Amino acid sequence: VHARGSNPPMRNNGSNDEPAGSSPSDDRGPVGGHSSSSSSRDRNDDDDAPRPRRNGADAPPPSPSMQSPSSSSSPRGRPSTWSPFLLHFVLPMALLILASNGGDIRDGLASLLLVGGAPPSSMPGGGRSATRPPSPLPTTSSYDSNREQRTRRDEVDAAIGRRRRREETVSRTKQRSSRKQVDDDDEREDVGGGGGGDRPTGPRSSALYRQMESKIRTLRSAYAKSRDSPDDDDEHLAAFRLAEFMKQRDATIHDGGTYQMEAIEMYDRAISLMEDRWREKVRGGEDTRRPPHHHGSSDMAAVTGGYSGLNRELFLDADAKSSEGLLCAALCGRGKVYFMSNMFGRAVESYEECLSYDGGYLDALTYRAQALLILGKYVEAGRDYRRVLETDKDGIFADAVTGLARILTAREDAVEGGWDYLVRFLETMLPRNREAYDGFKLSNNASGIKHYADRMRRMHHAMFAYHDAKTLDATEAWRHLSEGNAYKMSTVAPFDAASERERASRVKAVFVPDFFPKGLGSESRAPIFVIGFVRSGSTLLERILDAHPLIVGTGEDSVFNGRLDTIRNEIVRASTAGDLRVLQNTVRKLADDVVDDMRKRWEVIDANTRDNDGDDDNDSDIKRQPSPTRFADKMLTNYMNVGFIHMLFPNALILHVAREPMDTLLSAYKHDFSPGGLDYTSEFEGLAQLYRSYRDIMVHWDEVLPGRVTHVRYEDMVTDLPNVAPAIIRAAGVVWDPTVLDFHRKKQAVNTLSTTQVRKGVYSHHLGGWRRYEEYLGPLVDLVGSRAGYDLRTSLPGYVKKEAENDVNTESPSV
Repeated sequence: VHARGSNPPMRNNGSNDEPAGSSPSDDRGPVGGHSSSSSSRDRNDDDDAPRPRRNGADAPPPSPSMQSPSSSSSPRGRPSTWSPFLLHFVLPMALLILASNGGDIRDGLASLLLVGGAPPSSMPGGGRSATRPPSPLPTTSSYDSNREQRTRRDEVDAAIGRRRRREETVSRTKQRSSRKQVDDDDEREDVGGGGGGDRPTGPRSSALYRQMESKIRTLRSAYAKSRDSPDDDDEHLAAFRLAEFMKQRDATIHDGGTYQMEAIEMYDRAISLMEDRWREKVRGGEDTRRPPHHHGSSDMAAVTGGYSGLNRELFLDADAKSSEGLLCAALCGRGKVYFMSNMFGRAVESYEECLSYDGGYLDALTYRAQALLILGKYVEAGRDYRRVLETDKDGIFADAVTGLARILTAREDAVEGGWDYLVRFLETMLPRNREAYDGFKLSNNASGIKHYADRMRRMHHAMFAYHDAKTLDATEAWRHLSEGNAYKMSTVAPFDAASERERASRVKAVFVPDFFPKGLGSESRAPIFVIGFVRSGSTLLERILDAHPLIVGTGEDSVFNGRLDTIRNEIVRASTAGDLRVLQNTVRKLADDVVDDMRKRWEVIDANTRDNDGDDDNDSDIKRQPSPTRFADKMLTNYMNVGFIHMLFPNALILHVAREPMDTLLSAYKHDFSPGGLDYTSEFEGLAQLYRSYRDIMVHWDEVLPGRVTHVRYEDMVTDLPNVAPAIIRAAGVVWDPTVLDFHRKKQAVNTLSTTQVRKGVYSHHLGGWRRYEEYLGPLVDLVGSRAGYDLRTSLPGYVKKEAENDVNTESPSV
C-alpha cells in the first residue's frame, strides 16, 4: 500500500496497511507449559527458560505432554496431559486466529463491491470519478495522417517483435512458477478435506477472499471453454478478464503475490491474440480505433470526458473498446503486474508498447513515470508526469502531482521549470479544487467528496514538500501538511484505539515464555526478517543486505506474511493430533514452503530482469551470480509476528531497525502513504497509539525471547556504516564483501517512499530533523509520553559503537 501492493505500508496479514497482528487468548500455557494442577514430571525442568532453542542433534526429546497417543495409557489414546495441552496451546492458538481476523473481516465487508470487477481506486488505472475539475486542461491531439499511422504501425510491429523474442528467454521460469501457483490453489481447495467446518478460519476464508477465489475459478473456466471452442472468437477477452481480475485480487489481498505470474501469462496470451486481430484489421484496411459497438456522440462524451485519442476509451468496458484501446488496456495491465512483482524494467517496456499505439495514453504515461522514478530515471519520469498534468482533464491520474514533488525534492533540475512549474500549477488548481470539494460536501455527494479530498491531499502534500525542501519555511510547510492530512482523514473512519490496544494485549497474553514447544522449526537460516516501525530506516538496512552477492531482497509483499494465515491454521490443526512428531513435521514443512517460495520469487524476478537481446553493457552492476543463500523479508509489521517467526525459523536472523522516536513519528506523519491502514499515521492520536503498541510489543519479545531479536539503530548505520555493515553481514552468516559499502551505486530498484533517499547513499544531516517542527509536535510528544525516548543499543554481535564518531545531536524531548 499495498501493495499495492503493494508498498508497500502496515497491512494485516502481510501488507503494510495496518498493524498485522495476532489475537491470542489470555491463556498462557503452551506445549511444554503447565497448569496449576499439572505435576512437575509433566514438563522438562528447563521449560520455563525463555531462551530460543536451536534444532539439531542437541534438540530435546519430546515433552511427555506431546508423546504419541499410541504410547499413552489413556483409554482414549490421548496422552495423560492432553487436557492441559489442549487448554494451553491449541485453544490459545485457535482463539488467536479467530480474534486476529476481526480487522480482515471488517475490511473485507467494506471491500465486497470490488468483486464485481471494477478496479480498486488505489490500483493504477482504477475506477474513474464521475466528476471533473471545473477548468479543463489542454489535451493532446490524436494521430490523423496516413503517414503517421504507417509510422506508428511500424513501431508497433517492432515492439511486438522485441517483446516476443524476450518472452522466449523467460517463459520456462514463469511456467514453473505458474504451475506452483495452480498447485497451491488446488491445495487451498482441498484444505479441510472438503468439509466446510474444517476449513481454516482467517483471511483465506473471509467473505472477500472466498468470493474472489470463486470469481477466479469462474473466469478460469470461462477462459478454458473459450480456448477449447473452435467457434469462440472471444478467447482474447476471456484471457484479458482473467488476468485483470488476478491483478485486482493480488492488489486487494496481500499474500505474497499469489497470482502475479499466472496473471502475466494470461496477459501475454491475451496480447498475442489481440495483436493477431489487430494485424488482420490492418491488412483489411479496417479502422483499428473503431469500437465494436459504435457510440453516439452524446454517449461517447458521457464516458470519455472529452479526452482525445485512445484516452477516449480509458473507462469503457473491455468489449466496448477498439482493437488498439483493448491492446493498450492489456499492455498497461501487464505493466502494473510487472511493477507489483518488482520487475520495473519489464513494466516500462510494457507501457512503452502501449505508447507505440498512442503516445499520449494517460494510463501508460503515468505508470511508466512511476516505474522510471523507481529506477532512478528522474528526467524521463518528470517528462511523463508533466505531460500527464497537461493532458488529464479530470485529474484522475493524480499520482502525477505526487510523483513530480518526489522528483523535485530529489533533484530539481530533472524537471523542466523546476519547482516553479509545479507550484504555479498547484496555486491555480488548489482554489478550484477546494471550491469543488465544498460544493460536493454541501450536496453530500460521497464520490465527489472522496475524489476531491484525494486531490487536495496530494496537492497540499506537494506544497509541503516545496516549503520543506526549497523555501525552508516551516510555518507554511506545516500549514500545508496539516491541511493535507485533514483532507485525508475526512474520508477515513475514526481510529479504533481500543482495538489496537487489545490486539497488542492478545499477542502478549499468548506468547509467554512457556508457550514455545521444544524442538520445533526448521534449521534453515535462509530467511532474514526485517521488522520495525514505519519510516525507521528499514530500506537502508535492506539495501545493505541486498548489496551482498549472497543476499537478495524479496520485495515489499512478504512471502512469510502471505502464508501467515495458513501457518497459524496448520499449526493448530497439527496440534490437535497430540503428537509432537506431527507438529514438528507440519512446522518444518511450512517453513520449507516459505523458503521455497522466496527462492522461486527470486528466480522469476531474476529471469525477468535480464537485459533484452543479451545486451549487458548498461547493466553490468546487476548481480546474477552466485545463487543467493539468504532472502531478506522486509515486512515491518512482522514485529507482531515474531512468535510465529521463531516457531518456524528458530535460527533465522530477525533484525529490528529502530530510529529516534520523534524523527520516526514526524517522518511517518509527513509522508503521503497510499490509502489504507497507514491512514492513521496522518493524525496524532492514531500515530501515537500505533507507536506505543509497537514499542510495547518489542519490549515483550525482549522479555519472552531474550536475545532472539537483533536490534540495529538507524543512527548507527548512518554515522558508523563501515563498522555496522560488516556486523550486519556477519550476523546473516555470510562472508563480508567490501562492495556492500557501495550499495547506493548498485542498480537494484527500491519501491518504497525512500526510493529517492536510498540512491543518495548515507547522509546524516536529517538526524534530529524533527526539531524544525518542534513547536507543532508538542501534542504528539504528550501522547507518546515516555516512549518519546528510546534507550536502545545496536546488539549486533561484535559491534562496539564508536561514540566519538557519533556527534550528531538526536536528543529526545523531555517528557
